[in-house]
Amino acid sequence: MQRSPALIKSLISSKILHSLPKSQTRTISRSCDVFINHRGIDTKRTVAGLLYNHLSGMGLKPFLDSQNMKPGDKLFDKIDKAILNSKLGVAVFSPRYCESYFCLHELALIMESKKRVIPIFCDVKPSQLRVKDYGICPAKELQRFTWALEEAKYTVGLTFDTSRGDWSEFLRNASDAVMKNLLEVDVMEKILK
Repeated sequence: MQRSPALIKSLISSKILHSLPKSQTRTISRSCDVFINHRGIDTKRTVAGLLYNHLSGMGLKPFLDSQNMKPGDKLFDKIDKAILNSKLGVAVFSPRYCESYFCLHELALIMESKKRVIPIFCDVKPSQLRVKDYGICPAKELQRFTWALEEAKYTVGLTFDTSRGDWSEFLRNASDAVMKNLLEVDVMEKILK
C-alpha cells in the first residue's frame, strides 16, 4: 500500500499531537524527529544524504551533521543534544563505520538514551561490524561501544547494496520504516503521559 507523505504527516499531527493537551504537546516538540547516525566518508553523499532529503521532503525534521551544523558549533554539544531531543535514530552502517569514534559515540548515546533505532546495513553484513581497539580509546569506552553495536546488530533493520540495489525502493522502505516507528513512538508517548 502506497502512503503519501502528506497523509502520513497529517495522521501524525492530527491523531497524535492534536489529541494531547497543549501542556503535553510542548514536551513532544523536538529539535529533530530523526537523528541520522552515519560514517560521512562512506554515506553522506549517498544513503544518509538522500534519506535526509527524502525525509525533509516529507515534512519531517531529520538531523544530519552536514545539514544541521554550522561553523562554530561545538561538535559534541550539538550532536549529543540532537540525539537526546530526537524521537528515534537511524544508524547507517557501512564498511568503515566502526573506524569512527564519533559514529560509535553517537550510536552508544542513542542506545543509552533508549531511543528506538532503525539499523541500515549498507554494503556490510551485521556480522562484519566489530569495534576495533587502536589503543587510543579507554577500555570503558570500548565496552560501551561494543555493547551499543551488539544491540544495534540484533535489531531488525534494512539492508542495501549500493551497487546493485534499487535506490527508489530503498528510500521508500527506509521512509516507511521511519514513519511507522515515529507513529509508534508518538502513540507510546501519548499513553505514558
